[in-house]
Amino acid sequence: MAQMEKLWNKQVEQKFLEESTRFATPEQLFYVTDSGKYLAYWPKGYDGKKSTLQSRNALIGSFTEKWTTDLIQAIVKDMGLFAVKGAICNEIALSNMSPADVVISKQNNINQNPEDISAIIEVKMSIVWNWERQKSKSLVCIGDYRTHQGNPGLLRSDSMLKAIGKSINIRVSSSKASKLPIIIMGNTPITNSYYSKVDHLKGEI
Repeated sequence: MAQMEKLWNKQVEQKFLEESTRFATPEQLFYVTDSGKYLAYWPKGYDGKKSTLQSRNALIGSFTEKWTTDLIQAIVKDMGLFAVKGAICNEIALSNMSPADVVISKQNNINQNPEDISAIIEVKMSIVWNWERQKSKSLVCIGDYRTHQGNPGLLRSDSMLKAIGKSINIRVSSSKASKLPIIIMGNTPITNSYYSKVDHLKGEI
């Protein structure tokens, strides 16, 4: 987590929330407490009326995939490689319905050939800190993931299972995918219960 904070930080989350308010309502981005506060997560100890917020998922998913693409592109550009968002390669189970979040490739195209792909990156990131949107529309950080009730990123079991399931589906789709590195990009730790499961998924490259 300490190393990841140098990359994903409060400023990045604030940018996401500020940019998203240009085309999403506050109610699509924040939970609303009984007292009318707009919060990114329910704080620990809050026992008022709660609702489920799903509308933010697609927004943070698109933002983090773009953020990851830009980050990886800066790393691989001097190697003559490209970070491609939403790549499709039907031969290795990356279809229109389930594209790769990001691939590292020799070709800067959405439609990819297996032999051009150097690695596949699946992004499982979300808001980590808790934020309050004040009446002035300014954002105030009110705590990290230990202070709110939500399980962000890879601390969620469903995120881990989706990442593992998609990785397995790619790996078994074709001999051309059998040795492709598959990287899960996260901005949180994973729970202890998944350590051994992830270790068992490691393959020989």
